[in-house]
Amino acid sequence: MESSYDDDGYGRKAMNDVSLQELRDRLAEFAQVRGWEQYHSPRNLLLALVGEVGELSEIFQWKGEVEKGLPNWSRDDKEHLEEEISDVLLYLIRLADVCGLDLGQAALSKILKNATKYPV
Repeated sequence: MESSYDDDGYGRKAMNDVSLQELRDRLAEFAQVRGWEQYHSPRNLLLALVGEVGELSEIFQWKGEVEKGLPNWSRDDKEHLEEEISDVLLYLIRLADVCGLDLGQAALSKILKNATKYPV
């Protein structure tokens, strides 16, 4: 899959239309070339994910409610948030892969189950 790139407003090139499969494959390669696969057990990945969720939580810990779009946040604060959210996403994708799960299909299935469970 070829991805297109656009300026993201931070002077960086942003990738559009990135699939979970592409992220999964890049993460697997990243771990493989570094010899990290031996450490990527489901348990270890889950614990790393929990740690990253903690780091994400710290960003909001003392802010109270914040407005959608974070209009009062600095560029640095938004970038920090972006990094921590990305860490959570990447560990979640890696965990699903190591467990042999299709995260995209599982998420779509869950949305459908929730629609049945919580009708309009």
